[in-house]
Amino acid sequence: MADNLRVVIAAAGRGRRMEDQINKQYILLGSRPVLAYSLEFFENIDKVDRIVVVARKKEIEYCRREVVERYGFKKVSHIVAGGKERQNSVWAGLQQLGRDTDYVAVHDGARPLLSSKVLYDLLRTAEEWGAAIPGVAGKDTLKMVDRDGFVRQTMDRESIYSIQTPQVFKYAELLHAYQQANEEGFIGTDDASLFEHFIGRVKVVKGDERNIKITTQDDLILTHALLQAYGLLHTE
Repeated sequence: MADNLRVVIAAAGRGRRMEDQINKQYILLGSRPVLAYSLEFFENIDKVDRIVVVARKKEIEYCRREVVERYGFKKVSHIVAGGKERQNSVWAGLQQLGRDTDYVAVHDGARPLLSSKVLYDLLRTAEEWGAAIPGVAGKDTLKMVDRDGFVRQTMDRESIYSIQTPQVFKYAELLHAYQQANEEGFIGTDDASLFEHFIGRVKVVKGDERNIKITTQDDLILTHALLQAYGLLHTE
C-alpha cells in the first residue's frame, strides 16, 4: 500500500446552472456547506495526510474562515486560487503537494457523498495500473445524435460509463501529464483524459450511484435526502 495519498479538491467552479447567488460549494446542506462534507470525508481517511483546496481567488479567505477553520479541518495545507478552466485549477493544486507525494486523488468539491470502499478500491487499482477512476454503468439506452437532433447511432451501454471523482493517480505520472498538456496546449475533459493522452491506460473501478455532482437545484434536493437517509447530514 502507498505511503501517502494526497488530495486536490477543485472548488473554483462558478456553478452557472444553479439558481443561486452563492457558489454551489458553499450552499448549506443541513447546517454545513457542500464543500465541508468532502473535506470531512478525506480528513477521516488515515492514508490521507494532506489536502489542497482550489478556490476562486476572491473566495479564498471565505473558504479558509467559514469552512476550513470553522470546522477544524487539520489536513488542509493550502487553499490556492483556481484558474480560468478546471484543468488550470487542478494544476495549481497539484503543484502544492510536494515531490514526496505517492498518490493523488483529484475530487470535485461539489460531490459530498463519498465512499471509503470506493476510495480504497481506487487506490489499490492505481497502485497496480497507475490510474484509476470511478464509473457507473449506464442504465438507459444511449443514443448519439447529430446537430439536428436525429439519431446517428445507438450506443452499447455495457461499454459506456458515467465517470465520477475522486480520480486517483500516481502523482509523478499525473504531474508529468499536466506538464506535457501545458506545453502542448492540450485541454482534456477530466484528469484521466490527460493521463490517457500522455501516459497510458486508465482503469475504471465500480463507482457509487450516490456520488452525485451537485449541478442543479434538483441535485441539491436529492443529495440532502441521501445524506439524511444515511445519517450523514449535519444539523447542529
